[in-house]
Amino acid sequence: MVWAIVIALTGAFCLALGSALQERDAVRAPGGSVARFGFLMHLVRSPRWLAGTLAAGAGVSLHLVALSGAPLTIIQPLGVTGLLFAIVLSAVFNHRRVRVSQLLAGLAVMVGLAGVLLLFPHTSDDPVLPTSTALLLVGGVAAVGTAGYLAAHWVPAGPRAVLLATLGGAALGTTSALARVVASDTASNPMAVLTWLTPLAVAIAVFGGLLQQNAYRTGHFTAAYATLLVVDPVAGAGIGALVLGEGLPRTPLDQLLATCAALLAITGTAVLARARNRNPEATERSPSLSTTDDLVPTSGDPK
Repeated sequence: MVWAIVIALTGAFCLALGSALQERDAVRAPGGSVARFGFLMHLVRSPRWLAGTLAAGAGVSLHLVALSGAPLTIIQPLGVTGLLFAIVLSAVFNHRRVRVSQLLAGLAVMVGLAGVLLLFPHTSDDPVLPTSTALLLVGGVAAVGTAGYLAAHWVPAGPRAVLLATLGGAALGTTSALARVVASDTASNPMAVLTWLTPLAVAIAVFGGLLQQNAYRTGHFTAAYATLLVVDPVAGAGIGALVLGEGLPRTPLDQLLATCAALLAITGTAVLARARNRNPEATERSPSLSTTDDLVPTSGDPK
């Protein structure tokens, strides 16, 4: 079990490192304060952003490997230690000292999220999701995300980071739920990967990525990362409970504890959003909608 714990911690560090590397290019990329899809096309041409994506992917893979060698009750809480890594890495990259209040807020988020993850039931039953239900689910998440994306142009940087990360986390949590169904179906029928659920998962994942990178773009990285860590698994668990029939915490005590844990995580995230630890390279751009032309570097663009 020791090796699984080491792998889980390594995975948490890799995920935090990858996200911190992505944030540096998201902040520096040209365009408006809330960029359009062309923003992602700009980022994928950056070697550092791609390295961050690979590191984040390695972190997720290591987390899955760790789950094969130790109970979920041990590995899941270890996974959220990535938030503390992210706080420290962000401070190092931006040449700022780590504040005690940030670490305490990060610990609150970790404890709260771990409580939520452990209190929700974990079933091994095969999930079932009709394509019509998946379309309604993805359409609803995309509609709410688009409305929030449009509204974000007139929201101050700190709250905007939390708003976009919340919407991005919901989209990525939806991706996780769809991927769970596809993976379960593919285990018994390899051709199941060719169903409509796969392109739906890819589409909502790209949309979630756009929202999350825009959240990083605000310069409030730790708040955005904390929000993603909370919303992604909670959204996935919520879809599992309400759509896939995986259930909610069973007893009133468990439900109360899960609610308190969620409130603790939300409070810690709010503290991080209010902290004066914004990336100094982030600047307030015009709130107007950017176009793909905004993403063509000029001589005055930051490098």
